[in-house]
Amino acid sequence: MRQNVPELQIDEVGEMPEPYHKGPLKSDGAKILASVGGSLKQNTARGALFSSSAQGVSFVLRTLSMVILARLLFPEDFGLVGMVTAATGFIGLFRDAGLSLATIQRNTLTREHVFTLFWINLGVGCLLGAMSAIMAPALVNFYHEPRLFWITVTLGIAFIFQGATAQHRAILQRNMRFRKLALIDTISWAGSIALAIGLAANGFGYWALVSMTIGQTVLNSVGTWFTEGWIPGAPGPLGEIRSMLRFGGAVSLNTVLSYLAYNTDKILLGRFWGAETLGIYGRAYQLANLPTENLNSTLALVAFPALSRLQNEPARLRNYFLKGYRLFLSLNMPITVSFALFADDIIRVFLGPRWHEAAAVFRLLAPTITAFGLINPFFWLLLATGQVRRSLKMAVVFTPIIILGYACGLSHGPRGVAAGFSITLLLLVAPLLHWAQHGQHGTLINWRDISRSTVPSLVSVVVAAIGSLLCDRIFASIDPTFLHLAATTTFFLAIYLIVLLFVMKQTPLFKSFFYELGLWPLSRLGSWRKARSVEI
Repeated sequence: MRQNVPELQIDEVGEMPEPYHKGPLKSDGAKILASVGGSLKQNTARGALFSSSAQGVSFVLRTLSMVILARLLFPEDFGLVGMVTAATGFIGLFRDAGLSLATIQRNTLTREHVFTLFWINLGVGCLLGAMSAIMAPALVNFYHEPRLFWITVTLGIAFIFQGATAQHRAILQRNMRFRKLALIDTISWAGSIALAIGLAANGFGYWALVSMTIGQTVLNSVGTWFTEGWIPGAPGPLGEIRSMLRFGGAVSLNTVLSYLAYNTDKILLGRFWGAETLGIYGRAYQLANLPTENLNSTLALVAFPALSRLQNEPARLRNYFLKGYRLFLSLNMPITVSFALFADDIIRVFLGPRWHEAAAVFRLLAPTITAFGLINPFFWLLLATGQVRRSLKMAVVFTPIIILGYACGLSHGPRGVAAGFSITLLLLVAPLLHWAQHGQHGTLINWRDISRSTVPSLVSVVVAAIGSLLCDRIFASIDPTFLHLAATTTFFLAIYLIVLLFVMKQTPLFKSFFYELGLWPLSRLGSWRKARSVEI
């Protein structure tokens, strides 16, 4: 590499044996890998703060875009793009071939490994872009809609940029550079949403939605390359990364099955009920899925590298996971219940009166938020501990069952599909958790642990829901809808927090989290005393 080009820096997950200290070194002779394990707790907590903040900003931006675009565009516009993304989203599951997670999870890693994986990712991205162009005529024939051709071809361009960025993002995540990732994601979302709103306001219709997808990918890629800086060198022997390829392949297959499980509903509705019906279902699904997606993204971004670093320390791994699980569920459950209680107001405020039919679908989809909240953390725990095959077997068994749930409700339209999805997923929670924790290679988490993590949030949210229903008449006269929604949700969340923190005695959990962030007043006092003692 040229001396004026920033070089690749990789933080280690475990101990790095001497034979792996090879490859290009910095000009000062520093080691390739630098350990940050000593501050893992602080890095994880602060990473959660940065990622949650970025996800919060992203949630606001995406919700705002949904509010604005729902008023500028028609259900058919969303339905057309939904028809394409159901297909391009499927082939996009292979965009990094699971190799980003392999980079993060691996105990030992060299520059040659990363360079080889980069070229593989770029080749896969180019291949998927070509496949999108080839697939375009088939989608036109399947849906009998000629406008889908250029939508499909255009969206395929995003795969090339994603392939060129996969390893750069993986290294940032492995090295726990969450602040930089948060900044990149926030700027890319803001820029792409602004572009989409501008195009929609000027009458470009569904192309505004296409531009938002492409714009976000391009801006994210440019920002990641600009931040990370290193330029890949020549690839090394494939034999050195064979185990990473196997891990990535299993992750990709798992992702494919998950995609089929959670997107077949849209394919069926688009095929048998048309673009407008799909647009209504898709808007309700996206709005219901936003909190789950944001929380799961934070979990994947922060918890996965942290758990991977502890995969050889079972006691610490279990402790870290259970604390994070309790915190995750305490955020997840009130979202589920508030969506179910206030569905009509939420749809009216965020989508507008023309989308009133989406309210029933939105309410029926609310239980899936809690189901995903209970299941998803175990998926990342299995991957972090290298049990990707167990996760794959679970997906093979349960995917057909979820699709069957859609099929059972299809004759009743979007409401039937939403109800079938929620009922099936709730029934599968217990078998999935049982399988994840038992067997020759369990997760060290048992049903008692799950119960202790779940009960505080569950009890608190039930009490808050009952209180909200009993006091509903108090807020009935509040108008407009926005103020009514704000008042009812504030009342609900106030009851929930009071019960959770003081009745269920969960204050120490949040106090510990804020202490690690340095946001708890006593943590700053402790740091000041420690600094003073060092000076003395």
